[in-house]
Amino acid sequence: MIVAGLGLRSGCAADVILDLLRKAHERCGLRPDLVAVPAFRYREAGLQAAITRLGLTLRAVTPDELAAAQPRCITRSVRAQAALGVASVAEGCALAAAGARSRLIVPRLTGTHATCAMAQGENA
Repeated sequence: MIVAGLGLRSGCAADVILDLLRKAHERCGLRPDLVAVPAFRYREAGLQAAITRLGLTLRAVTPDELAAAQPRCITRSVRAQAALGVASVAEGCALAAAGARSRLIVPRLTGTHATCAMAQGENA
């Protein structure tokens, strides 16, 4: 399974999300099977619009799942750590949703008001 993890600010536009997902796809040559986001961002309008346009499944990552994935993350954001208590949102979401033995295949990419990373589960 290939999972795209997203971190985004409130009000992030669908086009920003679509652009980041396209860039992640170009980096690894793989299309995500699903997109994972922190549970508190699940209902964002721009996110929902992007997911609908792509026809992908969206998964909410709980705070505990996101925290548990942090030791496997490559990048760290001081700002995210201060605001959310985790240093890597996109990578953490991708790894959490892809499973305990998953690995990052695209480290954090940064866009306007959003970040994206991709992880591959052990069965992919």
